[in-house]
Amino acid sequence: MSTNDSDADPRVLVVGAGPVGMSAALALRARGLPVTVLEADPEDRDRAGSRAIYVHGSTLRTLENAVPGLGQQLADAGLVWPTRRTFWRGKEVFSRTYSHSSGGLPHFTSLPQVRTEAFLLAACEADDVEVVWDAPVVGVESTPEGVTVETESGEQWEAPYVVGADGARSVVRGEIGSEFQGSRSENSFVIADVSEVPDDPRPPERVFHYDHPGVGDRNVLFVPFTGGWRVDVQCEATDDPEALASEEEIADVVGTVLGERYADRVTWVSTYQFLQVVADAFVDEHRRVLLAGEAAHLFAPFGARGMNSGIADADEAASAIAVATRARRDAVARAEVEHYAARREFAAEWNRDAAGRALDILKGANPVVEAKKSLAAAVADWWEPAGEWLDDAPYGPPSGPPLPTGSKY
Repeated sequence: MSTNDSDADPRVLVVGAGPVGMSAALALRARGLPVTVLEADPEDRDRAGSRAIYVHGSTLRTLENAVPGLGQQLADAGLVWPTRRTFWRGKEVFSRTYSHSSGGLPHFTSLPQVRTEAFLLAACEADDVEVVWDAPVVGVESTPEGVTVETESGEQWEAPYVVGADGARSVVRGEIGSEFQGSRSENSFVIADVSEVPDDPRPPERVFHYDHPGVGDRNVLFVPFTGGWRVDVQCEATDDPEALASEEEIADVVGTVLGERYADRVTWVSTYQFLQVVADAFVDEHRRVLLAGEAAHLFAPFGARGMNSGIADADEAASAIAVATRARRDAVARAEVEHYAARREFAAEWNRDAAGRALDILKGANPVVEAKKSLAAAVADWWEPAGEWLDDAPYGPPSGPPLPTGSKY
């Protein structure tokens, strides 16, 4: 299939060169549309921390479809850990090791987000995506005919369609009058990256602790990725998160959960509270601006729904824009964009609620949920489904969102 641009196809603008923005650009190029990406940061930006480390198999397939070989590159660079283990107050209640086929794309891969972004950027460069760095967007004006985007330098860009993928503090979202609706988690969390010990590595396994007795009965998760480990600690309501994230305290936590040889291998630490929010509109009134990724939604990270759902947004936005750009009737173009908004808003609300259910289980505030967890832990030795439920519960439903049955548009 030819990838040459049609002479009639105008250039689409993407705001934001994170994984969602670059995925949108690649998806648009796969549909034969020319693309320019406007990014606020400089080309040599510092992207600290591993951040979104878990890439779903569906995301690998989406990227592979857009750029043959890209999904496989990510899979080869990442780590497929075979074992899941869960502990209840120091006692193991679930363990399972899976075999992974050596053929085709895996069910997931685990690697630092900066590595994912490097592969995406290389693919953009190879596919004639124009990336303009140091170009913060300060204004977005849409009309029935198209969109004008203004950057901080005063330069104006015009396009028939814009994908707003400029993150949680999205200027594009604010400019089209869309607002986040939802809540913030009550508990804080401390997250740390820990580098691997090359000559004495731990087994590659994902481990979750309910009420870890060595860490003040706090919930603790640790997950391997290429080159290291992610350690995530849920703070108590009375904790000072910054104190827990101090060099001495986090080293003590890491030494306890991973082993003393890892205590001095912390490379990055951060504290945060989870937002559970969805934009009240994913498109502007003229159906020319489409929000994607964290510009459109923010979830608690349980189930790794953030970046993965954002890349799904990006792919569907590209499909809608490709049809709308070449439509012979304005009503058809408008309907395609509204169909995008209906599908992705429904998916975002489903993902928010799924992550919220996982967060409710972790908070420990509901006596009914706490009783169910205690009962499951008590019978897990002789009834495996109880231990499996404890293992699955902190991540929410494993399935993706269903198709919407209605729309507000």
